[in-house]
Amino acid sequence: MGAFVFAISGAALGVQRGMDLFGVLVLAFVTAVVGGITRDMLIGAIPPDSIASWHNLALAVVAGLLVFRFHRLLDRLQHPVLFFDAAGLGVFAVAGTQKALEYGINLPMAAILGMVSGIGGGMVRDVLTAQVPTVLRSDIYAVAALAGALVVVAGSQAGLPPAVVAPAGIVLCVFLRLMALYRGWKLPGARFEKAGQ
Repeated sequence: MGAFVFAISGAALGVQRGMDLFGVLVLAFVTAVVGGITRDMLIGAIPPDSIASWHNLALAVVAGLLVFRFHRLLDRLQHPVLFFDAAGLGVFAVAGTQKALEYGINLPMAAILGMVSGIGGGMVRDVLTAQVPTVLRSDIYAVAALAGALVVVAGSQAGLPPAVVAPAGIVLCVFLRLMALYRGWKLPGARFEKAGQ
């Protein structure tokens, strides 16, 4: 599910940037898999799940083709890229944290790896479309992913079932991200002033 919604966000941005079909599919695939690949390499899950089978490639291609063909339908959503990106962020942050915990990673680092799973694909997508990655701006992005990941860590520590903890983490992450988008919630930004001003 996370791979599919992230692929939609990547493909939608590719369409908005006027890319051809191949460019849209590449952006869909990269957005869908980079976060998971990064996490798997860091925890020693080799080869990474995202490239060990054809499933994520197929999901990304299907998502890319759907967006490329029906992008006018998708445009009816006010901000389709941002919405699908928020959904993918939540799913990947939670799933990434759960996988890190399964591999015996300590609690704080499991949360960090969950965050990395969530933000990795979006960062590469932004770089490939010549944008400053969202995570490096003042928007609440990585913090939202980290919040969702921390819910999973706290739930695991409390012995709560994953079926309860996972949706809670996803909802919190998506809520924070959407509030940042629609209500303007931001982290403090750096202020640079030239000498003599």
